[in-house]
This record gives sequence, C-alpha cells and structure tokens, in this order.
Amino acid sequence: MNATPMSLSPLLRILCAGLTLTALFAMSGAVTTVSAQGAAAATAPAAAVRPSGELKIGFVNTEKLLRESAPAQRAFKKLEREFATRQAEVDRLAKRFQDASNAYEKEQLSMSENDRRNKQRELEVLSRDVQRAQRGLREDENLRKNEEIAALQERAQKAIQKIAETERFDLILQEAVYVHARIDITDRVLKALAD
Repeated sequence: MNATPMSLSPLLRILCAGLTLTALFAMSGAVTTVSAQGAAAATAPAAAVRPSGELKIGFVNTEKLLRESAPAQRAFKKLEREFATRQAEVDRLAKRFQDASNAYEKEQLSMSENDRRNKQRELEVLSRDVQRAQRGLREDENLRKNEEIAALQERAQKAIQKIAETERFDLILQEAVYVHARIDITDRVLKALAD
C-alpha cells in the first residue's frame, strides 16, 4: 500500500472538525482507498476533484466479497476437499473413543479394579489423541483459510483499484457506519472478480 501524505490522526481531526471531504482532499493532496484498518493510499492528485467540488465516492462490502465472490466460493470448496480426509480421520478417532467409552460404561461393573484402571487410562489416552487431532486439524484449517483469504483480499484490492481508476472514483471506502446504496459498488467488484 502506498504511503499517505496525511497520517490518520490529522485525518480524523479534520473529519471531527466538520470539514468537508473536498477540504480534506485539498489538504491531503490525495486519497483513493481507505482500508478496513483506516490506512489511506495516496494515488489520485488533488486536481482530480471535479470542478463542481464534489467527490465521487464508492463503498465496498469486503465481508460480502469474501462470502459471495466466485473466487471465494472456489477457495472454500478447495479447502473443504483439502481437509476432508483429515476430518474423516478425526471423526473415526472420535467415534472409536465414543464406542470405547460406551463399552466401558456398560462393562465397568463387571470388571476387576485393575482392569477398570487400565481401561480408564486407555480412554484418557484416546481422549487426548482425539483432542490433539481436532486441535491440529483446526490450526491447519485456520492457517490455510488465512492464506486463501489473504490471496482473495489481494485480488479484490486489485479489482477495486481497477474500478476506481476506470470509473474515476476519488475515494473508495471498505468500512463505514452507514452507506447509502447509491455509492455501494460491491456488486461491480463481485462481477469483476467473476471475470
């Protein structure tokens, strides 16, 4: 992401002081995309402000992009396939533990004290194995999911940038408290990602 000539603190002070976005534009020199973290990318010169003094602003719902875009759908299906075998192994191990636990519950009254202790230890070991396998699977799934999300975000950012340049947007926000439907360009970005 490009450096911005105006830090976030002064930007917030300007907005809190009630200055217009046009004044913000004139003071900062440039702003085209504000990320979810509030960082601004400086790529459009202040001269890009329309003669009428109005800014062309857009909004992109990144959650919707990650949920509904074709690349996101493909990535999540790919992850499901990638982890299906391991999930099945964890499920088999959990079923084995459940079956052994049920058998122990039925037979414990007829077991000797020594057999009961041995069976309890076996169940504890099996329980730890199930928990370790589940934890490992979750960690690996989360790692891969984060990798896929990072790639999707990069691709979405490029699509947003292209739309911003092509349609001459001055500012595209990715997070806001309120957004009017007329500035929401999420569907255009979804379409661009589908191509």
